[in-house]
Amino acid sequence: MISRAERTVFGEWWWTIDRSLLFAVSALMVLGVVLSLAASPPVAERIGVDLFHFVNRQAMFLPPAFVLMIGVSFLSPRQVRRLAWVTFFVGMAMLAATLVIGTEIKGSRRWISLAGMVVQPSEFVKPAFVVLVAFLFAEGSERRDVPGHIMATLLLGAVLGLLVLQPDLGQTVLVTAVWGALFFLAGLPWIWVVGLGGVGVFGLATAYELLPHVARRIDRFMDPETGDNFQIEKATEAFTSAGWFGKGPGEGTVKRIIPDGHTDFISAVAAEEFGILFCIFIVAIYAFIVIRGLHHARREHDGFVRLAIAGLSMLFGLQAAINLAVNLHLMPAKGMTLPFISYGGSSMFALALGMGMLLALTRRRPRADTLAAEIRRHARAHGAESAGAPA
Repeated sequence: MISRAERTVFGEWWWTIDRSLLFAVSALMVLGVVLSLAASPPVAERIGVDLFHFVNRQAMFLPPAFVLMIGVSFLSPRQVRRLAWVTFFVGMAMLAATLVIGTEIKGSRRWISLAGMVVQPSEFVKPAFVVLVAFLFAEGSERRDVPGHIMATLLLGAVLGLLVLQPDLGQTVLVTAVWGALFFLAGLPWIWVVGLGGVGVFGLATAYELLPHVARRIDRFMDPETGDNFQIEKATEAFTSAGWFGKGPGEGTVKRIIPDGHTDFISAVAAEEFGILFCIFIVAIYAFIVIRGLHHARREHDGFVRLAIAGLSMLFGLQAAINLAVNLHLMPAKGMTLPFISYGGSSMFALALGMGMLLALTRRRPRADTLAAEIRRHARAHGAESAGAPA
């Protein structure tokens, strides 16, 4: 046991971290390896690699990803912000590079090969973007001399421009939704909410008209007879035939024929083999993480920390919701992984980075630090008003 009186770095971390949040995220990481063992061998067999190729790689990704998450959770809010700046600029450079030297898969250039590893830069841009936007919105709300809202909008435009060029509609929708939610939490007037909603509808309509792959996915969703819906149909069949307790480990049939059973459609494999109750349990873990994060955000006094916690929680929850909605045929198909459950190194490390930031920001900090932050904020605001006052 670790004593509360212990003044080591680890001791202070242990008694200030949200341990229930840490255990929930760790549980998802372990479940990801277990479900990869259930879903990936048939995929490996179809493409002619070792039967446990994806399982071994997922298990290999897990320890360094966990270490990354724990390491980031030691950071202070200011250090989290600095890490976000570095990650964002490196990620944006790699995101731009994918358009030139990226690997094309299924008509999109979302991956880049580095030192023999295939990396998806957009995964790392997302958590860094959320933290930076939270900072800019907080500064814009607290300081009249800082055009934080304008800078956050320009940041959104830069990210969306590169995502649309790949193209990656799923990440575009996710990033825009979280940005809009943070804009609203930062004090956006209702008239702007309606206006941004109209812009979003116009953007989707434009994508439907100009991007053939977007039009095909929407058409297939609205009318399944217009195209190939093999994966969606099999995923729906897996959920409807699963029952409360499933067919049992190793007894699933969907994983033997569905191409992306180890990635985008792993929840269908989980439902068929382990049952609907097991899927409800997984959803409950995601819900707990999001609600716990929002609970911390509601109690936080610092504007940046409050918005960053809320943004990271919503980013995590919306990604899970989109993946599950696609599996249940509640929205058009998108290449969105189920956090920590789907196979993928980029996804796991980026999620570990984001959850490490969330754990760092939700740590209990001494009241003196909070008061000092409030004093600095009021001093900046007072200084800005004084500078704008007539002599």
